[in-house]
Amino acid sequence: MVLTKAYDVIVVGGGPAGMLAAARAAELGARVLIIEKNDTLGRKMLITGGGRCNLTNNANLEETIANIPGNGKFVYSALHRFSGQDLRDLLKKLGLRTKVEEQGRVFPVTDRAADVLNTLLKYLQRLGVSIRYQSKVDALQIKDGCCQGVWLGEKMLAANAVVLATGGLSYPQTGSTGEGHKMAQRAGHTITPLYPAAVAITCHDPWIVQREVQGVSLPQVMITLYNEKGKLLASEIGDIIFTHWGLSGPGALRVGRVVALACAQGQGPLRGELDLFPQHTWQSLEQLIIEKAATGSKRSLKNIISTLLPERLSKVAITLSGLNPETPFDKLASDSLEVLVRLLKALPLKVTGTRPLAEATVTGGGVHIKEINPRTMASKLIHGLFFAGEIIDVDAHTGGFNMQVAFSTGYLAGEAAASLTQESS
Repeated sequence: MVLTKAYDVIVVGGGPAGMLAAARAAELGARVLIIEKNDTLGRKMLITGGGRCNLTNNANLEETIANIPGNGKFVYSALHRFSGQDLRDLLKKLGLRTKVEEQGRVFPVTDRAADVLNTLLKYLQRLGVSIRYQSKVDALQIKDGCCQGVWLGEKMLAANAVVLATGGLSYPQTGSTGEGHKMAQRAGHTITPLYPAAVAITCHDPWIVQREVQGVSLPQVMITLYNEKGKLLASEIGDIIFTHWGLSGPGALRVGRVVALACAQGQGPLRGELDLFPQHTWQSLEQLIIEKAATGSKRSLKNIISTLLPERLSKVAITLSGLNPETPFDKLASDSLEVLVRLLKALPLKVTGTRPLAEATVTGGGVHIKEINPRTMASKLIHGLFFAGEIIDVDAHTGGFNMQVAFSTGYLAGEAAASLTQESS
């Protein structure tokens, strides 16, 4: 029986990777269908960057790769083929301008994630891409080592190429619930263990779990992690927020994947340290405190440290140093001040793990990169099958890098899928 193919390329999943895959394939003349389980595309995109959509980063290629700790070199070709600047140029051409903020993070000038989504939706519509909403793909149609389409219930939709862009397991309420990994595995692909990456970390320090500093935020703190044998595991700088269960914020998320992997390997609990003033040596920090105190020698230690840190955290740090927060500074012994300063440069943490995968910003693990062609995102096992986005075993730090990986791998997969269609016609 000869199947009539209504579509050349079927894209499963309508996130950033799926949208770019569909758009690029359609640009090259392919008839494209996106199958999306939600009632809208890009649901996870709408909540990124606090609803503002941190869609990429203006870092150069080398810096971008350095911010992709999970198999960054694998996406070199994809990032070179479709860079962050290429994405910004595309959006500008489509009528949406972007802006660069601190640490190179790129947002739409409107500060609205919905504007990014609507711009891409109009682009897909203009290119003639068909979209099936609230539809769930149950399986791939594979015969003689070739992917021939997908199954929706008992109905098979035929195509020359299928792009799996179904995401990972983080934020399952947005639709990322792992179906793509299961389909890939049934097709013979290896799925490396899934774990939370870009995730908040949990701590068991009494002053944290008793909510003494809950809600306190600090800019540009250095977080350093050691395993139980004292081996250095990670050291990152970023903003943090104290919660009743540990640390959140970009800085904590940067070390979250290391904590998750260490705990999975049985290395926990871990020892952490916070350098609250990474821009200072302990000597220059001590001098700064002395200068602050010179404005009023009868001021308490707590009041002086509170000019440098939030008051609740100041009190905790002083107490952990074995000092009385109400001690007048002019009564403080010099060696006691040194003890406090050294603690401010290495505030100890008892790191017990991470928040669950469902709460992670990004999923680590996925389809094994050795089974995917990095120049095309094509499966090396099944002809006509392609992968894009978070389903692949690639993960990056926060700051727009994960979104760019999704856009870039999607672009490459769509381009290669369309080329396959042209070859078969």
